[in-house]
Amino acid sequence: MKNKKRRKPITKGEICLYLLMFICFISTFVVQIFCGASISNLSMSVEKVRYEIDAQDKKNESLVMKVNELTSFDKVKEVVSDMGLAYNNDNVIVIND
Repeated sequence: MKNKKRRKPITKGEICLYLLMFICFISTFVVQIFCGASISNLSMSVEKVRYEIDAQDKKNESLVMKVNELTSFDKVKEVVSDMGLAYNNDNVIVIND
């Protein structure tokens, strides 16, 4: 007689393991897609905030330049003379930080 190999039927436990492995495999891809989308969204938000910060920095620099221009000695002297006041160097006190 010939020895024939008998195939063992797949048990319920093996079916459960294969099904669990398949579900884990599919869920891994789904989680990667959702995490990638979340990271992309977060990255876009960060770039938007950086752009807003750069715009605000430029605006602040512009305002600082205007303040420096308006507080310059020549501008103060011009405003004083327009108001009819006289510049007296003896009354000027310089304070250094």
